[in-house]
Amino acid sequence: MSALGNSAGLQAAARTLLRFAFGFLFLAHGWQKYFQFTIEGTAAAFGQMGVPAANLLAPLAATLEIAGGAAIILGLLTRVFAGLLGVQMIVALFMVHAAGGVFVENGGFELVLALAAGALALLLVGPGRISLDALIFKGKKADKVLVNA
Repeated sequence: MSALGNSAGLQAAARTLLRFAFGFLFLAHGWQKYFQFTIEGTAAAFGQMGVPAANLLAPLAATLEIAGGAAIILGLLTRVFAGLLGVQMIVALFMVHAAGGVFVENGGFELVLALAAGALALLLVGPGRISLDALIFKGKKADKVLVNA
């Protein structure tokens, strides 16, 4: 088992899989806020959930989810976007979903907890060597901060 965990190729594949899965989910949720619910509808829903400044936060959340999701898929500024999205999900968890309990059908926090965990895991492990971050920052000082290949 330790041979699998120490394989650089498998670690790169795992990071890429995490980036693609969580990046896609964030992008899809941002897209939904813009184009299915509309920003006005999202702002109204945020307001009903008790989110302050819903008219400002709805487009910010949707834009962060689309831009951050796409960037994470590409492995571009992965830790920056993963950190921002992780914080967004933690805020959503405590501000809106905690009162609903665990399960999403009751307005609960299971989805936002999973999204927060995925985003924060990417913040911690970095995008890996199959990423734009690795290509752009290779051999530079920023490499130590943005990429853990």
